[in-house]
Formats: sequence, structure tokens, C-alpha cells
Amino acid sequence: MNKSVIIKAAVLLVIAAIAVPIAVCFFYPDVAGLKKQNPQKTSFMEYREEQWKEQHKKITIRQQWVPISRISDYMTKAVIIAEDDKFWQHRGFDFQAMEKSLEKDIKEKKFKFGGSTISQQLAKNLFLSPSKNPLRKIREAILTWRLEQNLSKRRILELYLNVAEWGEGIFGVEAASHHYFGKPAADLTAMEAARLATVLPNPRRYNAVGNSDYITARSRFIYEIMIKRGIVVEEYEDIMKSPSSDDEGGQRGAQDQPLPEDQK
Repeated sequence: MNKSVIIKAAVLLVIAAIAVPIAVCFFYPDVAGLKKQNPQKTSFMEYREEQWKEQHKKITIRQQWVPISRISDYMTKAVIIAEDDKFWQHRGFDFQAMEKSLEKDIKEKKFKFGGSTISQQLAKNLFLSPSKNPLRKIREAILTWRLEQNLSKRRILELYLNVAEWGEGIFGVEAASHHYFGKPAADLTAMEAARLATVLPNPRRYNAVGNSDYITARSRFIYEIMIKRGIVVEEYEDIMKSPSSDDEGGQRGAQDQPLPEDQK
């Protein structure tokens, strides 16, 4: 066979190997079905199970699904502050954060592909492996775009909070809340929410109730942003019991602000 023909055939095979899985992502999996159906098990959960099997660890997944209405407002807002502060404005991608992350990668000569939004993290958790190769990132981008096209922001956030990893075998905020604080996610305080949000980037390294410098400083930082934005009022009970509380009616609802209209 002619050498040039062999080369052309090889090139076509490589193109097909790249193009086919990318093209499939435009049609599969059924993203629209997530409007009403909760995923039973995510791709990332299966990846962890394979790891445990290889390591001969007897770990089972702990997860309890809850609607967003049964998750503390503090928790949803702390996660957005910590993970994706432009969540309600962008359409799946925070290009400014991605640019900064790329600049950092180039400077450190490490290509981590950071700057992921909550929507991107959800796409990865639901459908992909943790691999950071360029092909997987392309598939992630397509799936993120499809999630944003088919689901409301509120539903994307609800899905993320229920499938995110919060420790070895702990998935979802309800399981995490019971594990670390012995209470349902609906009852989380602002600081407890800040601590849970703090560990999300590396939940198997950090402990939400630990006393490491990182946990202490980062959770306090998130908490202080919540104060500045009026999400929480420090020493709220003392304020409400004070003689002048009737003159501070404008602060009465600050601790438990409802989600904005587009978040309902």
C-alpha cells in the first residue's frame, strides 16, 4: 500500500477518534431529562468506587437527596461566594476567571485548566472523569453549554449541591451536613455553611470541622463577605433582643434573605 495512503488513513482515524466523542456530547446524555429526574449515580461517584475497589477499601457512598427548598440559604450563598461568584450572571463560563487561571498556569508551567464554574463542575461530576486532558475539557464545555441551555440556574445549583463530593464517600450537602454537624442541611448556620463551602476544592484533604489555618481563614473570609452583603447579621439574636430593635426593622430579615426572583 502506498505510504501516503497509509498516512492519510492514520490521520483520518485520529480525527475520527477525536471528533466522534465530541460530536456525541451534543446529543448524549439526556441533559433535558435532568429537569425533573435526579441522577441515581454520577460518573464521578463511579470513578471513586473504582478507586476504592483498586485500593481494597470498603467504602460506600453516603448521599441523601434534598430539594433546594430544604437547603439553608446560607449554604447556597456560601457555595456561590466560594466557588462561582458570577454564577447568576454568566451562561456557564466565567471567561475572566479562565483567563486568570491560564495566565497562572503558563507562569507556573502547570496546566490545571482552572477557573471552572459551578455549571462546569456539575458537567464534570455528572458525566466525565477527573482527567484534565484537552479532549475532556472540550466535552466538558459542550455539556456545560447544554446544561445551561436546558436547565434553570436554580436547578443547576440544586443538582450541584446534591452531587458534590464533601469527603471520603460523602456526596451531597445533606449527607455532609449530617456527617460534620449532625443536622439537616436546612438548619446549617452561616459559619457552618462557610466551612462546608471552604472544603469543596479538596474535600478529601480538608475537614469542615478541622482547625487548620486554611479552613479557619478561608471560612472566615466567606463569612465576612456574607456579612458585607447583608446575607447574615452578626450576633443577630442580641440585636433583636436589644431595646432599639424596633428601630432596626430594616435589618430584621437580613439573616434569612430569600433568593432573588431569578433564583426561585
